[in-house]
Amino acid sequence: MRECLITTKGLTREEIVEVLDYAAKIEKNPSSYYGNQSGKIIGLLFYEPSTRTRMSFETAIKRLGGDTISMGSVEMSSVAKGESLADTIRVVAGYADAIVLRHPKEGAAKMASGFIDIPLINAGDGAGQHPTQTLLDLYTIRKSAEKLDGLNIGVMGDLKYGRTVHSLSHAITKFDSRLNFISPEGLQLPDNVKYDLERSGSEVHQYTNLDEILSTLDILYVTRIQRERFPDEEEYRKVSGQYRINNKTLENAPKHLKIMHPLPRMDEISPEIDGSDHAIYIEQSHNGVAVRMALLDLMLKS
Repeated sequence: MRECLITTKGLTREEIVEVLDYAAKIEKNPSSYYGNQSGKIIGLLFYEPSTRTRMSFETAIKRLGGDTISMGSVEMSSVAKGESLADTIRVVAGYADAIVLRHPKEGAAKMASGFIDIPLINAGDGAGQHPTQTLLDLYTIRKSAEKLDGLNIGVMGDLKYGRTVHSLSHAITKFDSRLNFISPEGLQLPDNVKYDLERSGSEVHQYTNLDEILSTLDILYVTRIQRERFPDEEEYRKVSGQYRINNKTLENAPKHLKIMHPLPRMDEISPEIDGSDHAIYIEQSHNGVAVRMALLDLMLKS
């Protein structure tokens, strides 16, 4: 496994499968991996709020026998005094064996990785990428569908600002599956992401109405509207709540359809879906521990 994980663009099919296979082994018998990274310290630098990513990384390294250090909230750190990311990252690199970074600016993780010589994992950089979310998404898809090739996958919601969508889209190009993008006008895939997908040989299928393709889907990946990314609150209000999944929405859905969501959700998936056979988003979030255990163990061994 490579030393830093910044984006899914450069990951090969073989590298992805290596992590997923290792995660499956860990999930099957997690206690066999306890202590693998005894004494190792992971620095958690989260400049934006996080629940699942942060807690699953903490759980992952602690189950491997290591521990975490954290700068805490931005307001309580030297960042509030004006310290640069470059200085913060170099200081923390002297305390830790690897760093997990979340930052509101796209490209921050790539920039930060150039200042240190320990592994760095991008836990989200603005509207850019979220590669470890993609790995657990792929793990969830493979567990559910028992394959990653030959699937028809719908990705719905905020495709412009949704970094999980960008990461997943790039990774899926390594497999023989079709991606269908459903979004309101103005929230379609960014041109640079669309260009990258087409350059890789993938067709970009875009829709504004889920009903056009729902009956053909194996997986429906739903995302929230990224309110915090909008430069204009009025623009957010125009698109907020346009897409909502409930029992009525799924009347014509295939019985085998699985619904995923990187969470947190707002109102885009009704709670009435939670108990259905379609919903796998809570399991999806739980899969983050095994996948991040696998990733950390592979990266810290290299």
